[in-house]
Amino acid sequence: MELPEELVDHHVHIALEEDLAKRGDLTSETVVPQSARARGRIFAKQEGVLAGIALAIAAFRACDPECDIEVLAEDGTQLETGSEVLKVQGTARGLLAAERTALNFLQRLSGVASLTARFVHAVRGTGATILETRKTTPGLRSLQKYAVRVGGGVNHRFGLFDRILLKENHFALAGNGMDPEGYQKTVELAVSTGGRYGPVTVEVRDLEEAKAAALGGADVLLLDNMTQETLHDTVIAIREFSRGLTQDVLLEASGGITLETAGLIAAAGVDRLSVGALTHSAPALDLSMLMDEMRSA
Repeated sequence: MELPEELVDHHVHIALEEDLAKRGDLTSETVVPQSARARGRIFAKQEGVLAGIALAIAAFRACDPECDIEVLAEDGTQLETGSEVLKVQGTARGLLAAERTALNFLQRLSGVASLTARFVHAVRGTGATILETRKTTPGLRSLQKYAVRVGGGVNHRFGLFDRILLKENHFALAGNGMDPEGYQKTVELAVSTGGRYGPVTVEVRDLEEAKAAALGGADVLLLDNMTQETLHDTVIAIREFSRGLTQDVLLEASGGITLETAGLIAAAGVDRLSVGALTHSAPALDLSMLMDEMRSA
């Protein structure tokens, strides 16, 4: 589950270039002696699940290749308030240059992992899994999807290029109409031409659309924005209906799912819940770094 080294280096390079540009850290270079050395520690100021430690390490190494780093918590660790995550010693300017980049990655990815873990806990015992969506921060999708895995979730498709997912607008523009016959025809086309890339997911809004999609060969029915009662009834009806089909059909709930409703939705009998909030609304985990000067004896 580790992040590839080249991916880590890529994102850290972009982040440091954004922060330092060509002038570097003007403040530190003005008031901190070039020869000064420092030590610092990163610690949690609230409970949560840690994610992104490799990015923090890479940030410090990029700014001071000779720094000494002691990792005190790995990704996936359940942090308590006050838990130490990392200790580092090196040039004072190097530590100051890397501090915010390291914390930015740790705070945001740990936030995603922590929220995911809370959703996973909310559906525990139901057999349902938690997935994210493509509602990610542009440029950070790989990192945010990694954080979802750290939190115990499962990844949805990565992007438009690797899996077919038919939504309402696709049906509206496919030219086959929005009635059940047209719905089924569009699904059949998607399955016959794009099914080789993996399971085909189809968004449905009611039982008629669900049946048409299943008859068209859909592997996953995305039950979108249904009320609790409608969801419950649709799951029962589709489970019975799909017994006569050649393919196994997974049921996925999506749309406005919260920590308060996730357990009830999972208990309705769906196989998985896709939650956009995991990446677009996860609050950053509160982590901080304190430093002090290392004086020679």
